[in-house]
Amino acid sequence: MSTIIDETCLDNMQSLLGDQFTDTLEFCLTEFERLESEVRMTIDSDLEAATRNAHSLKSNAAQFGAMSLSDVAREIEMALLANEVDKAKAQIDNLTDQVVSSKSKLQQWLTSSV
Repeated sequence: MSTIIDETCLDNMQSLLGDQFTDTLEFCLTEFERLESEVRMTIDSDLEAATRNAHSLKSNAAQFGAMSLSDVAREIEMALLANEVDKAKAQIDNLTDQVVSSKSKLQQWLTSSV
């Protein structure tokens, strides 16, 4: 799966947050990793927590334009809500890949836009 970043979302968030944008984006990138790790750690033991973390990752990623990451997190969230745990687990490696590639693209965008 390719990594899709919607730069319009970034531009909108930058306009909304002003001087706080860079710090907020950097925090969000850290949250992507934390939430992905939480999904991975809880998917076998606490489906409610795994679902909640997938939902948060989906929302945070979408706000900052990481659309492909948001899509994978949504697939995991929906699978868990449908109690299709094996389907959700099948997407975990894809989720990790999307976190890594989305972070890289967002950091590149940040460097080129400042």
